[in-house]
Amino acid sequence: MRQPSVISRRVAAAAAVLAVAAGAAACGPEGSSKGSDDTSGAAGAPKKGGTLTVLNSAPQEDFDPARLYTSGGGNVPSLVFRTLTTRNREDGAEGAKVVPDLATDLGKPSKNATVWTYTLKDGLKYEDGTAITSADIKYGIERSFAAELSGGAPYLRDWLIGGADYQGPYKDKKGLDSIETPDAKTIVFHLNKPEGEFPYLATQTQTTPVPKAKDTGTKYEEHPLSSGPYKVVRNEGDGERLVLERNTHWSAATDEERKAYPDRIDVRSGLDSAVINQRLSASQGADSAAVTTDTNLGPAELAKVSGDKKLAARVGTGHFGYTNYIAFNPKVKPFDNPKVRQAISYAVDRSSVVNAAGGSSLAEPATTFLPDQKSFGYTPYDAFPAGKNGNAAKARELLKEAGYPKGLTVTLTHNNEKNFATSPEIATALQEALKKAGITVKLRGLESNAYSDTVYNVKTEPGFFLGGWGADWPSGGPFFAPIFDGRQIVKAGYNFNSAQFDDASVNKEIDEINKLTDLSAAAKRWGALDKKVGEQALTVPLFHPVYKRLYGKSVKNVVISDWTGVLDISQVAVK
Repeated sequence: MRQPSVISRRVAAAAAVLAVAAGAAACGPEGSSKGSDDTSGAAGAPKKGGTLTVLNSAPQEDFDPARLYTSGGGNVPSLVFRTLTTRNREDGAEGAKVVPDLATDLGKPSKNATVWTYTLKDGLKYEDGTAITSADIKYGIERSFAAELSGGAPYLRDWLIGGADYQGPYKDKKGLDSIETPDAKTIVFHLNKPEGEFPYLATQTQTTPVPKAKDTGTKYEEHPLSSGPYKVVRNEGDGERLVLERNTHWSAATDEERKAYPDRIDVRSGLDSAVINQRLSASQGADSAAVTTDTNLGPAELAKVSGDKKLAARVGTGHFGYTNYIAFNPKVKPFDNPKVRQAISYAVDRSSVVNAAGGSSLAEPATTFLPDQKSFGYTPYDAFPAGKNGNAAKARELLKEAGYPKGLTVTLTHNNEKNFATSPEIATALQEALKKAGITVKLRGLESNAYSDTVYNVKTEPGFFLGGWGADWPSGGPFFAPIFDGRQIVKAGYNFNSAQFDDASVNKEIDEINKLTDLSAAAKRWGALDKKVGEQALTVPLFHPVYKRLYGKSVKNVVISDWTGVLDISQVAVK
């Protein structure tokens, strides 16, 4: 799972990673549209030139395509690393689509989607002017299996034939037979099972080309060979200071997605979030041409910004596909009783929860597990209609049927970190709402690391806790399956199927959907499956977060897609 800040499974573990750094889905700046003067802090059409400064809290660690775990190739990484496919760089829902990058198309699947064939575009070059070949992409993928370069997304290991046992090219120079390169422009993947969403997976940095002769192992991150519009000229403190300049061998004719307006990108990390927002608010000197890819406005900061029209015009709004929810462990009493879970579902006051999360500008109420976006297969439903403020009477009725006519006492485990998602504010709001239904809630707060280690371990998982989940790409598969596919229950390590739910009919439907290469058809079935599972009250969806981020007054051409939810720096101009 991931957190509303960066992307991936470790995100989830950390309370949901993916989003912040890479991006969340988005609507674009409020009241504006792409390309108009209103979408930027500065008037005029975007032009080439200048330096874009990126002010972040988290360092851009492990700047090696094999080690990165980012949604859609990441924000800063995709300036240097091109991939077979990439995310569509458009505002809103259009930005949730996958489009070709190094490849000429999204890939040609075999009839059963177990073999995918890609052809590279003409004229692709690295920063040193040498040609990019399919063998380089194969090698780039193979090195991502090396233990020395751990950290990347796990899918290729799971999906490629022979991937589970492959140790990478440093130990096994023969390579993976399931990746073929019949010529310099063709690459063929052989999968263990049908995967209609392979084009989404091909957006991840593991499909970045790496020439074997230039591979320096664990030192490659210091100066990776660029295939994108910018090259690394400085990398200090393991990504704390990263400076990018133009790759003169990059050709816009081969790249429809990246605009590459600035001459230079200066990424400065390790900053306190309050400092980042203060500097972007003041927008002085180099900060007038600055953005952030990982720091949201908090409730108090947003209230201050909203009172200033000029500042408010420099706030980008986005929606990364993410759901915050109550998680139940039905193996722990009294949550083994469906009526108890249903009673809590009815008792929840989503208005108070949204207020606790920062208000309606920063959180939107949720009754479905899938995010409210077409690409995920969103299908509206409310299995336990609680209204805006909870249905205490219905909850009491269900408690009586469950054998608790006088109410019951339960413990809610939450994170002590002030993240407005799994933190004390949310837990307290739920405590007050459930009290009206005769449910006394004791709160158990844990520090962040202890929280993740406890709630995502089947041996220590409590019966009632706060969770959150975001996907590696905007589709129902990576969002839904890790939480409800019984075959993904992890007995030793991080387990995100908190209900330890293992239903053969659900597992079968997941397999059937994965066979579909028509992503629109797949989305509809993900939505139907969400509704079916939602009726079992294994989770209580609470809200979807909204991202609000400031940018400098000289920043133009702000684009925020529904894939990332944050400003896309590949589109930004500062002139």
